[in-house]
Amino acid sequence: MPTEPTPDPAHEARAARDRRPSDNVDQVPLAPSITPSTAASPAGRESAGQPRKSRPAVAFDNPPRSTEAWKPTGVRRQEVLRALGIFQRATPDQLWRMLRPADRHDRCTRDTLNALKKTGMVRVERRLKSGHQLWVLTEQGHREAKGLPRNVRISALCKQKYDTKGRPVPGQGYDEHAAAVTLTAAVLTGAGYGTPLSWQTEIAHKLPYGYTQYADLTMRAPGAGMPAMLLEVDRVTEPVDDLVDKLRRYTDWFELLAPKADPNKEKATRHEQLGGKVQQFRLWPRLYPASGREGYVPVAFVFTGKTAEQRESRIRRLEQAGRRYFAGEPYPGWDAGITAVDYHQAVPVVVTELERITADPAGAAGKVWRRLGREEWQTLTEALDNPDGDRLYLVQRREAKRRREEREAAEREARRPVCARCGAKFTDERWEYLLGRERSWGDRTDELCGPCRDEHFARLEAERVARRQAEEDAAREAVEAEVKKGCGLFGRRR
Repeated sequence: MPTEPTPDPAHEARAARDRRPSDNVDQVPLAPSITPSTAASPAGRESAGQPRKSRPAVAFDNPPRSTEAWKPTGVRRQEVLRALGIFQRATPDQLWRMLRPADRHDRCTRDTLNALKKTGMVRVERRLKSGHQLWVLTEQGHREAKGLPRNVRISALCKQKYDTKGRPVPGQGYDEHAAAVTLTAAVLTGAGYGTPLSWQTEIAHKLPYGYTQYADLTMRAPGAGMPAMLLEVDRVTEPVDDLVDKLRRYTDWFELLAPKADPNKEKATRHEQLGGKVQQFRLWPRLYPASGREGYVPVAFVFTGKTAEQRESRIRRLEQAGRRYFAGEPYPGWDAGITAVDYHQAVPVVVTELERITADPAGAAGKVWRRLGREEWQTLTEALDNPDGDRLYLVQRREAKRRREEREAAEREARRPVCARCGAKFTDERWEYLLGRERSWGDRTDELCGPCRDEHFARLEAERVARRQAEEDAAREAVEAEVKKGCGLFGRRR
């Protein structure tokens, strides 16, 4: 059992398993390259590699009226080296979006690359069809990136290849999927979701049945409310069943037990439906930080390519086929009024499209995300939130408890005894007194309320006192009569 997601350099180029086109779906010509261009650039910015437009001096990086020429700084050099170390390859446009989204153009990024090229740290691997240059690290730059401060995972080196005559051969390892992965990280970073150091590529999640699930991107951006998120980039070339299999394998990995965890206790806790308490037995919370939300680490599918209709159809089919992995379960019923969903054992799955992100003025920070199981497009924070989860459950449970108490009170009130004499209902004290003692057969006072019972016993006591008084009076009169009789006889004798 793994103790951490293990990077595998052999999979840096990503196996063709995750890249092959579908055999039975979406068999149409591939979409044009999604390598970023100025058409997808954020509003108010332009690529320095494109024809310049007339702009005031304040639009550029140099301060107004400054005569000092701009030079690459050590900080920017390190940023570029780290980013190329993480993503292997990138265009200046992608690095601009990722590293300096506040800049108005990518001139500074290009100048930094050229400065690093002069020192032998980077090189141009090839020029893309879009006209953008694809930059990679040299062996010297790769060693430099590994030695930089900050504990980041550096990808494998893209080595320069030569033909039989010793001439450099342009690299062919960069494809549309790799471009989409880098662009996804760039647009998310530009929207404020972490920094380039927040990303890792091709992180391995080993499964006990011999399979390893690789995530295209792993993002850690706790400052933006995203402690961890796994991203899968899809160019609408894989069968939907393959995407569902990824969800299944992620679910299997999230359910792995941590080393030395007691499987019997985990099973009992899950059977009792104790929500988040199950996670204390799992492996994943020891490797990924807690999100503060119910459920496992979020998984995001980023679609790009082909047509908007095909992407929408793909999202719908993924939603239908993968529902059991993200839908959650009903909470154990207190009352029929509980509609909240238990997401603790579910994978939060969100989807988006690169075309939708680049078309939105707010970019990835806008309402360009949809949580599977919902219809509306939301911001990423809203999509990952669970308003129908624990919070709703607590509200509904309090309301269900109140309704139950009212119902039980009404039923109890309907069973409350009524006095057989005055018709008044018994008080709680009188009722509890009768429930706490055994009923005496023939004791009619149990049918009386407290006041009537007191009145009944008062009358009995009065009758008893009157009867006793009458008996005493009769006895006294008899004694007096006897005395009078004896006195008269003695008088005559005298």
